Amino acid sequence: MKVDILAIGIHPDDVELSCSGTILKHISLGKKAGILDLTLGELGTRGSAELRTKEAMQSAKILGVDFRTQLNFKDGFFTNDQTHQLRIIEQIRLHRPDIILCNAISDRHPDHGRAAKLVTDACFYSGLVKIETSFDNAAQAAWRPKAVYHYIQDQYIHPHFVIDISDFVETKHKAIMAFSSQFYDPSSKEPETPISGKNFLENVNAKMSVWGRAINVQYAEGFTTNRYAGVNNLFDLI
Repeated sequence: MKVDILAIGIHPDDVELSCSGTILKHISLGKKAGILDLTLGELGTRGSAELRTKEAMQSAKILGVDFRTQLNFKDGFFTNDQTHQLRIIEQIRLHRPDIILCNAISDRHPDHGRAAKLVTDACFYSGLVKIETSFDNAAQAAWRPKAVYHYIQDQYIHPHFVIDISDFVETKHKAIMAFSSQFYDPSSKEPETPISGKNFLENVNAKMSVWGRAINVQYAEGFTTNRYAGVNNLFDLI
């Protein structure tokens, strides 16, 4: 299945927290989108790989994406090497996205920046015809996405552009809270984490509000890019 947007996260819930509003907006515009989780998040303090997978699939239904695939890389200990790149290349060539959304280029969690580089490299190599891959025993044609954009996560990074998601915040919240093992639950007996506090969702909203204010809307999501983006005319920027 070809999609317009493939959102990739090293952990389940990375996409929901950082760019699910943008996914919802583009689905509403008739675009097709899918999610690729590189790990099952098995090193997370709360929950388990099995529970987080169940939560991830529930969130995918809320978002209305066309698919959600999990590659089961080793959480915390994956590497940017041929084996991992080829697994991602297979998915890129299978779904042929025009745009890739992926982890922040640098962040509090070391997995995020490493995943950003891994995905960026895989996107480039996916366009090389001499790199051979197959899926279900069928040879795959080379495919390189037109753009790779990095969403912003825990640490503040000045965005290169922001997307108005004001109309989609409520559904974004529902998708985030599908991961009930990870976020605030007053009845939970599990250890507290930086994202399990009562005020965490308010912090997510505050960041979106700051970016929204910059473009005179209520909420926005921010992205960075490693190369400058081209537009058809100046009016695309207002």
